[in-house]
Amino acid sequence: MSSVEVPSYVPGHGLLAGRAAVVTAAAGTGIGGATARRFLEEGAHLVLGDAHERRLAQTVDALAGEFGADRVTGTPCDVTDEHQVAGLLDLAEARHGPLDVLVNNAGLGGTAELADMTDEQWHRVLETTLTGTFRCTRAALRRMRAHGRGGVVVNNASVAGWRAQRGQAHYAAAKAGVMALTRCAALEAADFHVRVNAVAPSLAAHPHLAKVTTPALLEELTAREAFGRAAEPWEVANVVVFLASDYSSYMTGETVSVSSRHP
Repeated sequence: MSSVEVPSYVPGHGLLAGRAAVVTAAAGTGIGGATARRFLEEGAHLVLGDAHERRLAQTVDALAGEFGADRVTGTPCDVTDEHQVAGLLDLAEARHGPLDVLVNNAGLGGTAELADMTDEQWHRVLETTLTGTFRCTRAALRRMRAHGRGGVVVNNASVAGWRAQRGQAHYAAAKAGVMALTRCAALEAADFHVRVNAVAPSLAAHPHLAKVTTPALLEELTAREAFGRAAEPWEVANVVVFLASDYSSYMTGETVSVSSRHP
């Protein structure tokens, strides 16, 4: 296999058959959208949340046409709003029964040197990426504890939580916080048989990637990947499926790097 060849897409194996799942920031063609598709291919019943209403409606319509409207729906959800988070989980349980899986994919980035960063830039990234993950996890754990069936939470972290990068102090701090939140939540949630893990992608291919980074930086980051390419979003989603499935039944509090990046 050449350094830039993408492997074949892996078909579903029913790993999440009958599970009731929620994925945040699931509209579009990024990791959230890929995770939604993979969950449906693995048999889950799904409710999607996203702050972008038009894009969410398009995503839900497309997936419902392919997998059935009885298996997938969505509702606008801004994870900075506790009432919208509650509404998302309420919809999931009303349609599909007790919540089995939550995927916290919502996050927000940006680029600013720390000396020039404003309070607004800092708080905006932290509020969505870290506090939003906390808010959704808290809501899910309360429900999972109440229904007593166990469950799974999978958080989207980032290798930025481990590795320094200029202009990313707010994003890196938020993602490092997601990793720490994952570990602490896992310890507490084990009391009621809920597992909490995270994935830490490096560079994932996305049509809008060029809008949030410079071509020179994108070229540099790609060159540092061992396979000489960015990950496909579905390659990250495959690891989310693994963490959500019974194949990871004895894993909790872990952050799994989905990366081929050199130090």
